[in-house]
Amino acid sequence: MRALLLWWLALSLAGCADDDARLFRRDFLAFGTVVEVSLYGASPARAGEAVRAVETMFLEDHHLWHAWEPGPLQALNHAIAAGRSAQVPDSIRLLLERAQRLEASSQGLFNPAIGALLKAWKFQQDDPAAGPPPDAAARALAAAGHPSTRQLVLDGNRVSSRNPAVQLDFGGFAKGYAIGQAMRLLRERGLRDAVVNAGGDLCVSGRHGDRPWRIGIRDPRGDGVLARIELADGECVFTSGDYERYYEQAGRRVHHILDPRTGEPARGSRSVTVIGTDPTLADAAATALFIAGPAGWHAIARSMGVHYVLLIDTDGTAHMNPGMRERVRFLDEPPAIKLSAPLPQSAVDNRGIIGVTDEGNPA
Repeated sequence: MRALLLWWLALSLAGCADDDARLFRRDFLAFGTVVEVSLYGASPARAGEAVRAVETMFLEDHHLWHAWEPGPLQALNHAIAAGRSAQVPDSIRLLLERAQRLEASSQGLFNPAIGALLKAWKFQQDDPAAGPPPDAAARALAAAGHPSTRQLVLDGNRVSSRNPAVQLDFGGFAKGYAIGQAMRLLRERGLRDAVVNAGGDLCVSGRHGDRPWRIGIRDPRGDGVLARIELADGECVFTSGDYERYYEQAGRRVHHILDPRTGEPARGSRSVTVIGTDPTLADAAATALFIAGPAGWHAIARSMGVHYVLLIDTDGTAHMNPGMRERVRFLDEPPAIKLSAPLPQSAVDNRGIIGVTDEGNPA
């Protein structure tokens, strides 16, 4: 909820009463967060019907993809642990195919097969603060099989794995995929001026009246907005941060973004924000770049084909590529800014195409 309030604060910095009067906003709960749909210039009846369709889609996806509530993904995990195969819905098969490509392009840093590690660290439950973190033996046991989505065998919609340690958790990119679906649904209904915002991760379409959509990036160590960005038609913003799901243990912040190489919460980053036109890629990349940290984010961004990155490290320093620096407007300058070499842009401008894959083809 706080992330939603922050982005609307940023919108209000340069808002107009006449424009806001034409803005239809509704929210609902899904994926453990508040999802807000904003439509500009649509009649209330038409907008309300569209939001209800988006809500229905999100709630269906929530059931299909939830890792620790009864449903198809939990059933698949149980089957893999027992050495059996399972038939899955189309959406899970598509997510698994995408996960394999994203894990490869991130050099293994984005890995949705480490559900056992997330469970060991108490993050596969609604209250992550319940109970202490695992000891070294439990972490070693959870990581022993070196689980990977590349160990999955996909035979149509029948899925199995040669490694019973594979336990799938889609938390690192499910919101991105669902937001992409929602944006396509709205466009198919002729609603082109829209925002779908799930807990601060969002995509925009069209414009907010006579100006672009403006969004705020949360300060990872404060209650306000760190920076503001204007988004073009079809762009998305996703952020991974150590403030999203965490608990304090012996003076240390234990957060949910685990490094698959160590089995521990990743170190070196406070937050990573990615801008892109593919919400699934942007969602996964924000996680992978957070794990890569200040020393490794640039190489992983190049490997994944990401073009706009802002990383805030544990000292508060902002690490950016020059393209992102041109777009970010800090409300309060960070203590230091480190610019990387430029990230190459795609030969084809995908702006305005929601849901392109990491190969650059329509999803």
